[in-house]
Amino acid sequence: MWWRPEKFAQKIDFVKARMLLMKAVREYFDGQDYLEVQTPALQVMPGTEPHVHAFQTEQLSPDLQSSVTRYLHASPEFAMKKLLVAGLPKIYQMCPVYRNAEGSSVHSCEFTMLEWYRTETDYEGIMADTIGLLRHIAARLNITAYEKDEYKADPFTEWEKITVCEAFLKYAGIDLESVLPDKVERFRELVQNLGLPVTDKDEWDDLFFKVSMNKIEPNLGMGQPTILYDYPAHMAALSKIKASDPRFAERFEVYVCGIELGNAFSELTDYRQQHQRLLEDMAEKERVYGEAWPVDIDFIKALKHGMPEAGGIAIGIDRLAMLATGADDISQIQFCA
Repeated sequence: MWWRPEKFAQKIDFVKARMLLMKAVREYFDGQDYLEVQTPALQVMPGTEPHVHAFQTEQLSPDLQSSVTRYLHASPEFAMKKLLVAGLPKIYQMCPVYRNAEGSSVHSCEFTMLEWYRTETDYEGIMADTIGLLRHIAARLNITAYEKDEYKADPFTEWEKITVCEAFLKYAGIDLESVLPDKVERFRELVQNLGLPVTDKDEWDDLFFKVSMNKIEPNLGMGQPTILYDYPAHMAALSKIKASDPRFAERFEVYVCGIELGNAFSELTDYRQQHQRLLEDMAEKERVYGEAWPVDIDFIKALKHGMPEAGGIAIGIDRLAMLATGADDISQIQFCA
């Protein structure tokens, strides 16, 4: 039997802090006139990321004579955006999400995601929301900084805001604009010069993530939280392309003590572009892993019907609880891991 009372007792303080944190999240959004929602965990398409793996199941008909394939969601994003289309202007949700083949000190196959969306704003509005939320949580938990190992980040000070290109130049000495994104050979050469392992099979994104993980991310969110923004356009995911510079997308990520905490967008509302991106993502998934998910056509139909301009973000509650308590491993702040 894996469960032992003494093992669970060791994490009671972490679990209490986690629940106080979730209470503070609700206080913040309820005070901002957001509506808390709950959407189905079983989905046709569990997410968009080619490198995320899902839990698959079969939904049986009542007579047990037929079934359809469904997946546990990796994010409630599609379902929540359908609610924006239906007319809800400010919504948030905290729910379990599921990602197969995950496991590390900051990864778990089941974890809690906080997502919120509001209309009539963009990623800059969501940046302001994020700053307000992390400050509110810290105040309610009576902490002066989030921390990981020996590192701290004070949410009450001015946050660092740095573009992806600025971060590559500052921390890796690479002028990313000079290799966007067709100059793979030149990018490969620059990455090799950093002493990172590179192979001829590495595509542009592979090189990008090698530099990010080894040279960029460990420097972000030190002393104060960091907002890393304006990603290359082909990494837009579900975000809008910048009107002022179509080489980049209106997307940002939040880092605290070197930990990626959240991913945010000025939401893409063009159904044709979104459908094409999802098809491309699944083609990449098929190329790399030999599998792909069906596109959620109802989501595309909802965008076609008309989704208002909006911004949104997904933040990992477990990671945030780790940073609020100083926990070393994600299992410490989960109930039964």
